[in-house]
Amino acid sequence: MADEKSIVSKEDTFDKLEIRVGRVISVEEEPTAPKKAYRLKIDFGKFGIKTSVGRFTHHPAEEILNKLVLGVLNFEPRQIGNTTSEVLVLGVQYPKVDSGEATFITPIADAKIGGKLF
Repeated sequence: MADEKSIVSKEDTFDKLEIRVGRVISVEEEPTAPKKAYRLKIDFGKFGIKTSVGRFTHHPAEEILNKLVLGVLNFEPRQIGNTTSEVLVLGVQYPKVDSGEATFITPIADAKIGGKLF
């Protein structure tokens, strides 16, 4: 298939990512983002409270608040509008919407804040 990526080793790729569970503690619209987005504050326990800007806006803010999310903590921060996004919240494309609009990935059980994805 044309969309398939080459095979890589787990140790050289996945194991280098710091993917942790966090709890969303605030959700606000990010008015300075180039596309409609939320600014999330996420508690990652011993890893601290981090800011993320993401296009999860097909969810009402109150639906996201207090949810568990998975975030990549060791990517370079990105400037999105006037906000520095410190963590990439993992998601997949929201059904039947434009590319980039997402729904977040969340554990089905009440996982430990700061817990590592493996």
